[in-house]
Amino acid sequence: MSNPTTAVPVSGQRPPTAAPASPGRPRATRNRAREWATRAPLLPALIFLIVVTQLPFVATLVISLFDWNSFRPDRRAFAGLDNYKTVLSDESLRESIVTTVLLTASVVIVSVVLGLLLALLLDRKFRGRGLVRTMLIAPFLLVPVASALLWKHALYNPEYGLFNGVLNWLGGPQPEWLTDTPLIAVEASLIWQWTPFMMLILLAGLQSRPLDMIEAARLDGAGNWQIFRFLTLPHLRRYLELGTLLGSIYIVQNFDAVFTMTRGGLDTANLPYTIYETFYNAHEYGLASAAGVVVVIGTIVIATFALRVVSSLFREEVSHA
Repeated sequence: MSNPTTAVPVSGQRPPTAAPASPGRPRATRNRAREWATRAPLLPALIFLIVVTQLPFVATLVISLFDWNSFRPDRRAFAGLDNYKTVLSDESLRESIVTTVLLTASVVIVSVVLGLLLALLLDRKFRGRGLVRTMLIAPFLLVPVASALLWKHALYNPEYGLFNGVLNWLGGPQPEWLTDTPLIAVEASLIWQWTPFMMLILLAGLQSRPLDMIEAARLDGAGNWQIFRFLTLPHLRRYLELGTLLGSIYIVQNFDAVFTMTRGGLDTANLPYTIYETFYNAHEYGLASAAGVVVVIGTIVIATFALRVVSSLFREEVSHA
């Protein structure tokens, strides 16, 4: 007697087979869930970062397209790219751009050179090296406004400043530092503050040199200058580029020194200070926003190069490891 529940296959046909279970799907689902579980705690910080940084930038970008003066709120109108044309054609704004370039280039170049010399000094072993290193790092740890006030009153003041006191003791002249050489005075304060930053980056580069190559070069009769020129300097190239780019990013946006020491007078107004004057004193919201967008775009360009240098540094360190 045949079993009624048993299906007899028809001649020429295969019995239906169940689809094989895909072992990859559950694993991919578990990996995706694990990734989301890892990233979920970072979402609040990401949302906060977008709200704090990106939304204000979008608002600034929108305001830059309007002719908007707070003294004439009823005349606000869409201006398109006219504000950007004014930024690039206005004489005072162009002068502030030139001042920003001169200030940034001089401070970065001198800071890198002095930082390299100090890094070479601290790379040697001597008594009290830790104390010297701490003292040299101290200027970079100061609040920028406090650093500017220190130079303005304790060093540059013509009546009780340290510089004129030393010159008076030596029988020299008594110059008005912030009046006679205003831009150089601002640059000197920024160089004093940013040289430790360059020193730290270059000192890290010096301490990552392959010592076996240096010892081999010494055994071959190479002198200190030859080792520095053909081994140390090529090794420090990436670190020099990194310090230059990061320093440029920060100094382009510097506002504290110019505002505190000269109030933008005597041709020391850089672009951030000019934006401040345009926004808070002239109340030209659209024009100031356009100038701010130009600064942000320039900073992004510099930061892109900086990130490439940093990534190349990491790749080199991984390859050497």
